[in-house]
Amino acid sequence: MSLLLWVAFPYVALASLVGGTVWRYRYDRFGWTTRSSELYEKRLLRVASPLFHYGLLFVIGGHALGLLIPEQWTSLVGSETTYHAVSLYAGTAAGLAAGAGLVLLVYRRRRTGPVFAATTRNDKVMYLLLGGALLLGIGVTTIENGLLGGYDYRQTVSPWFRGIFLLDPRPELMEGAPLLYRFHVVLGFALIALFPFTRLIHAFAVPVKYPFRPYIVYRRRTGTAPATRAARRGWEPVSRD
Repeated sequence: MSLLLWVAFPYVALASLVGGTVWRYRYDRFGWTTRSSELYEKRLLRVASPLFHYGLLFVIGGHALGLLIPEQWTSLVGSETTYHAVSLYAGTAAGLAAGAGLVLLVYRRRRTGPVFAATTRNDKVMYLLLGGALLLGIGVTTIENGLLGGYDYRQTVSPWFRGIFLLDPRPELMEGAPLLYRFHVVLGFALIALFPFTRLIHAFAVPVKYPFRPYIVYRRRTGTAPATRAARRGWEPVSRD
């Protein structure tokens, strides 16, 4: 079971991410979209969408800092106490923002008829996994790193995660991690595996060419204002020619 969860499953998830993304790009490029529903409801979307997206960006940034950067490098910038405080408070704030945004998005989708009608089973599974991963992430930050005094995941989870990309996974590092961490990791990789087959794929649709596109030139009309004519009452005659 240890080899299955901490060696085989991560590689299967990463293979699904890469292969699924290539497949979607080649055979379903026009389906590479969020299927926007802004026309049906805007009031909640104006609040929920920025809250979720910006919160999630900070969550991803925090994961990159904690998992990809070795502890020896961060210790050159600040103390372990500083890192722990930033991880606890900033991580909790980002997780709560992303979680609140997701709750509002799901609520909006459920209460807006046309939006709910366009919700697929795929969307429901995606929301379930994403919500579970965020909830467990908030639990890890507030409970393990806050209430219980802190767990140094950079001694176990981080080296294991980096080992996956270095083709040197060490499953024994994850066996001693708290259950919340292990559940969070499993849900995270399940979300990675399904990522290319959900609406989350739009995160890869970065408009790289946008800053380099030609300017749109607007010209001001000069001279007198355009000629107008007084409105006539009734129907205007129609030519029989």
